[in-house]
Amino acid sequence: METANQDSSLSACHTGTSARQQVPQTVTSKGNNTMKVQTSRFGVLEIDDAKIITMTQPFLGFPDSNRFILQPHGPESPCMWMQSLDEPGLAFVVIPPATIHYQYRPELPKYVKDELQADESSTLDTLVILTIPRDDPSAVTANLLGPVVINVNKRLAKQVLLDPLKYDCCWPIGSKAA
Repeated sequence: METANQDSSLSACHTGTSARQQVPQTVTSKGNNTMKVQTSRFGVLEIDDAKIITMTQPFLGFPDSNRFILQPHGPESPCMWMQSLDEPGLAFVVIPPATIHYQYRPELPKYVKDELQADESSTLDTLVILTIPRDDPSAVTANLLGPVVINVNKRLAKQVLLDPLKYDCCWPIGSKAA
């Protein structure tokens, strides 16, 4: 494991933990192709409808959040925010798993591909959710057990539960992982 590279790239992710803050929910339609959303982390976002990712099933514990966008954390950061449009105070820090674990290539069950309406021409992207403890940012962990798989072509996503004997929900990636 090359922790020096991981630590420097992940330090660009840290601004606190995944956010779920109370925010007045303001979703207004601006036209047929865009909408405005008031978020706790990014303020007002103007969102192109074509960028909206719809969860085929909501994240466990967040039954009211089905629509998300990916918001870059910064120009040099591998991290992104998976920002809810249904609960503007909810955002998850996510990262492509190859950034932290080059051998992570889980086999996706057929039912997942079916649910995502994926066929042989579909592009499926995988993201893992990071937990960044507010009191110790070096103790970052990645949820390899429950990755988010996105059908890029259909803009559909699903959090997939993998084999807990093979994957960890709190895989350490910060400097303590060395």
